[in-house]
Amino acid sequence: QVQLEESGGGLVQAGGSLRLSCAASGRTLNVFNVISMAWFRQAPGKEREFVACINWNGADTSYADSVKGRFTIARDHAKGTMTLQMNSLKPDDTGVYYCAKSREYGRTCYRAIGDFDIWGQGTQVTVAS
Repeated sequence: QVQLEESGGGLVQAGGSLRLSCAASGRTLNVFNVISMAWFRQAPGKEREFVACINWNGADTSYADSVKGRFTIARDHAKGTMTLQMNSLKPDDTGVYYCAKSREYGRTCYRAIGDFDIWGQGTQVTVAS
């Protein structure tokens, strides 16, 4: 089974940038190359929400309206990693960021929480005003 681990979170001033990474590992690591991946986030007292997704080959991506134009999702099959470049950060971007693996093969990009079956532990992003 694939395991996911996020890294790269931290404290940043508004307007700053962070780059999150999600590393896949496990005995079925080849699965990583055929599934869709996504980033979600959860702010204190709020529900987990979709941030960005990417299909198996990176040709299809999608973003939440709140991050469109500021965040960029990418993946590297050779390294078994997915990244989220976050620029022009705002205090509203604060939360725990999770990466997730889709249940189905990833010809398309998925956005619903129920479409994902494996999640990382999350990495905290705090944007100070």
